[in-house]
Amino acid sequence: MRKRITVVGAGNVGATCAQRLAERGYADIVLVDIVEGMPQGKALDMLQSGPIIGFDSNVVGTNGYEETAGSDIVVITSGVPRKPGMSRDDLVLTNMRIVKGVTEEIVKRSPNCMIIVVANPLDAMVQLALKVSGFHRDRVMGMSGILDTARFRTFVAMELDVSVDDVAAYVLGGHGDSMIPLIRMATVGGIPISELLPQETIDKIVERTVKGGGEIVALLKTGSAFYAPSAGAVQMVDSIVLDKRRILPCAVCLQGEYGISGTVVGVPTKIGKNGVEKVFELKLTPEEDSALKKSAAAVEELVTIMKL
Repeated sequence: MRKRITVVGAGNVGATCAQRLAERGYADIVLVDIVEGMPQGKALDMLQSGPIIGFDSNVVGTNGYEETAGSDIVVITSGVPRKPGMSRDDLVLTNMRIVKGVTEEIVKRSPNCMIIVVANPLDAMVQLALKVSGFHRDRVMGMSGILDTARFRTFVAMELDVSVDDVAAYVLGGHGDSMIPLIRMATVGGIPISELLPQETIDKIVERTVKGGGEIVALLKTGSAFYAPSAGAVQMVDSIVLDKRRILPCAVCLQGEYGISGTVVGVPTKIGKNGVEKVFELKLTPEEDSALKKSAAAVEELVTIMKL
């Protein structure tokens, strides 16, 4: 029996995520959006691509939540996207109302599901979904570090003109200006990037990584990134559905790890059929530890604004 996966939000991120998942063939997809006709039209278009691409997953579009009942995984992409000059933090109150309502509807109909949050500001929205759902932290997680790490790896590969497959790296912390690319752990073919690139170039790569989302927003003029974010969410779904137990940098609520309790930040996490199966504690330098706690404090400020 196929899994049922719901994607809430039929905009660029949600629709691309739904299409990628449908092509996997391991689940039937429900695409939800409040705009009448849009999720139905996109779902029908995706369904008609099945004979060409070679998948037979069912894809349903809806403006309600009845069809989502019994979902195994729910990916929340709904919310207002960033506009030029807007920070992720500016989104918090608007997207708070959206994510709160979505979570309430989902939990009513799929009390045993896992929730993957993609809506921004991501760490704060994971914290909100965790609170509203009442789920254990193992079942509520966010796609953040996967995207930031992918950007970091991409920029390193571009600079050295090498395959991105050979670039290994981690980005910790909140999905925003306080993220922490771990330079000393970044390698290319097992070689530390500090031996391959001058510090000045590394600093530029770090800065571009931190501002990666804003760079795309500025180029697009309308809307924000969606190919890479949707790919990150699908990588998490793959690891759950296929029990791949991937070690991925995801936003989870820490329970004493890294000296942080009750706050969602991005850390290396084992994702499998049970959701968040393990949080890995890296041995951080004093500077890295301080940066991670600063990042957690930034998330806590948003949580305070939301009055959770």
